[in-house]
Amino acid sequence: MRTRTTTATTGLVTALAALLVLAGCTAPGDSRPAASSSVASVPAQSGGGSGFEGPRPQDQNLLAWTGDPNDAGHVTAQSSAGVGGRVTLVRIVLREQITWSNVWLGLAGIDPNAQLANCYLGVYDAKGTLVATTPDISPQLMTDAIAKPFALGKPFTAAPGTYFIALLLNGTWATNGLTLKSTGAGISVNAGLTPPNLRYSNLLTGQTSLPVTVNLAEQSTSTINTGWASQWYAIS
Repeated sequence: MRTRTTTATTGLVTALAALLVLAGCTAPGDSRPAASSSVASVPAQSGGGSGFEGPRPQDQNLLAWTGDPNDAGHVTAQSSAGVGGRVTLVRIVLREQITWSNVWLGLAGIDPNAQLANCYLGVYDAKGTLVATTPDISPQLMTDAIAKPFALGKPFTAAPGTYFIALLLNGTWATNGLTLKSTGAGISVNAGLTPPNLRYSNLLTGQTSLPVTVNLAEQSTSTINTGWASQWYAIS
């Protein structure tokens, strides 16, 4: 009987030890490391994600844009009487610091008989201060109806924040001749926005150069709502 009791006790201890190993534990007094679980741990998910996020400006050697140029299939046309002398503003938000050297514009069509002068592109900051401008771009608006860069007179360091690309046209041209690429958004471009944060707007009349400062609280949609809206721009 003693032999049987000893044998049964030994078997029970052996079974308990096996269960402890399977549970990832060690027997009392055992200094050996516990056996690792047979269930693989699930790796922590990355917060950023690495999936496809759509086209980026850097994909086309640009620094920023108002939108993917592939979506700029619409054409905006406006009479010289409706646009001439007015400052058109397009808001763009930078999320990292860049050196801003050029404003890209999608020139869709030209009028070979246009008489252009005092036409400019420029950049205003969120306070309405002119921080950069091009020389007169009138000659470049007469040739090559493509997306192309217009060099600022002096590149500048643009910190992250809100800026407004300004366009000023002067002269005479055929309404359906001088045209710019844009989205098809029309008057919906400013949905949910009010001055001084309109995405597309116009200011002032009778201007022959870009003012040093503008009052963004006076943003208007008087020409934007007649079809001169959502122009496509990019930065390099």
